[in-house]
Amino acid sequence: MKVVSIVGMTGAGKSKVARVFEDEGFIRIRFGDLTDDEIKKRGLELNEKNERYIRELLRKEHGMSAYAKLNLPRIDEALKHSDVVIDGLYSWEEYTLLKTYYQEDFYVVAVWSSPGTRYARLTNRLNRCLTLEEAANRDKTEIENINKGGPIAMADFTITNESSLANLEKEIKRIVSRLR
Repeated sequence: MKVVSIVGMTGAGKSKVARVFEDEGFIRIRFGDLTDDEIKKRGLELNEKNERYIRELLRKEHGMSAYAKLNLPRIDEALKHSDVVIDGLYSWEEYTLLKTYYQEDFYVVAVWSSPGTRYARLTNRLNRCLTLEEAANRDKTEIENINKGGPIAMADFTITNESSLANLEKEIKRIVSRLR
């Protein structure tokens, strides 16, 4: 069984890529569910400020590999039934934990889109909409504070998501076939 992690900057299309993997038979695990669950547990409003607060809190409590570490039981359970796709691995520490743990069964797919394309998507999306300032600030924070660039640089596959949804899906299916 394989574990495939989707990496990329906010708004690049990671969740869309993960959903296509899911349509191809992978079990999808979204790392951000930990953040959302913790926000709900604390009775906070779901917004960028609270999401950032909880992400930083979880990393402070569990280290920079928090999301990978806390999701290992979910991943291992899912692997009993199917290949797994992880939506939203962020830090270098998460990458190294999963690469060490799953070794040759761990793959990374980077999704790249230009900042202009990503910011346009982020300001128009229905869930977790961001302003241009919030989007640019999130980029800066993720690059400087959570070591997001490393997993993107170490990707086994890279998809450029600047054109049509049909082209994106074609690229994803090409990668799925190579993994199988």
